Amino acid sequence: MKKLKIYLDTSVISHLQHEDAPEKMRYTLLFWDELKIGKYGVVISDLTLREVRRCPQPKQVDMLNYLEEIEYSVLRDSDEVKALAEEYIENGVLTRKNENDCMHIALATIGDCDVIVSWNFKHMVRLKTIQGVRVTNAKNGYFKPIDIVQPAMMGDVTQ
Repeated sequence: MKKLKIYLDTSVISHLQHEDAPEKMRYTLLFWDELKIGKYGVVISDLTLREVRRCPQPKQVDMLNYLEEIEYSVLRDSDEVKALAEEYIENGVLTRKNENDCMHIALATIGDCDVIVSWNFKHMVRLKTIQGVRVTNAKNGYFKPIDIVQPAMMGDVTQ
């Protein structure tokens, strides 16, 4: 069976050490254990890496160390990605203020991912966003549906 290709946004990596949100941290650590054994094909982006590198120390080093524990590929920004992100904004999926979230979604879409995993409930892990992304993607020739879920919804992380 083919592995799901999943895109990790920065919020997932950030919640590996998030003591003020212990339940999210627990689910993220369980999910990370699945990533370490290669259960999924993991993708991040150059945007994710830039966001991680903007974190203050020592969190930045900790997040980079966690990334060393898993195998992943890196998607790069492109004109195609920027154009699709702009379509999300123009179609009201998200606002200009959430341009990076649009970029994450566009990167995952163009990178042919099956799922985006995020803790961003305010903008990404929302029915309105998921439906808007699907409509916008289809209008732009990206017919493969992409899910946007939290780590607790992946595999066996609730055990």
